[in-house]
Amino acid sequence: MNIFRLAGDMTHLASVLVLLLKIHTIKSCAGISLKTQELYALVFVTRYLDIFTDFISLYNTTMKLVFLGSSLSIVWYMRHHKIVRRSYDKDQDTFRHIFLVLPCLVLALVIHEKFTFKEVMWTFSIFLEAVAILPQLVLLQRTRNIDNLTGQYILLLGAYRSLYILNWVYRYFTEPHFVHWITWIAGLVQTALYADFFYYYFQSWKNNTKLELPA
Repeated sequence: MNIFRLAGDMTHLASVLVLLLKIHTIKSCAGISLKTQELYALVFVTRYLDIFTDFISLYNTTMKLVFLGSSLSIVWYMRHHKIVRRSYDKDQDTFRHIFLVLPCLVLALVIHEKFTFKEVMWTFSIFLEAVAILPQLVLLQRTRNIDNLTGQYILLLGAYRSLYILNWVYRYFTEPHFVHWITWIAGLVQTALYADFFYYYFQSWKNNTKLELPA
């Protein structure tokens, strides 16, 4: 494992911890899209179908369990916790995420490296992760109310994907025959979706002003 992969994993983990911190300690999910969290839960469920059949390393299995458990618990908190669910802005979080799920599934059935159930589901998870942040970004543009923890959560998610791109570049030049077009293209699309948020986040940080996205 290289430093970029490790940094990406730790940044991804930090994003989850920031979100859980907000939900668990403040008892609020204001500004968080349940639709995006459900998409991430679906991403991890379909990606880690091999968790009990293919052992790679203790680190790998632990990270899979952490992301599975945390994503499902976040969805549970937002749907069922008697206090947290009251802060969920259902009226604004109206993105129809089924219109992301179905195209990604069709695309995975058409474009994949091997036509097996686990491979198609893995490819589906890659495509879905690339666009899973869209409901969250739409919600932020509608409410224009971004608290510090929500902003940090999205920033860390974007940073995680950017670090993974560096990981792929590093592996391309250091490992023979390392070519994964599906992952690369999906990762570039995902990173591009964060570009607008990054711009406004760093503008607010530079000018020491409240983060707001344009309507």
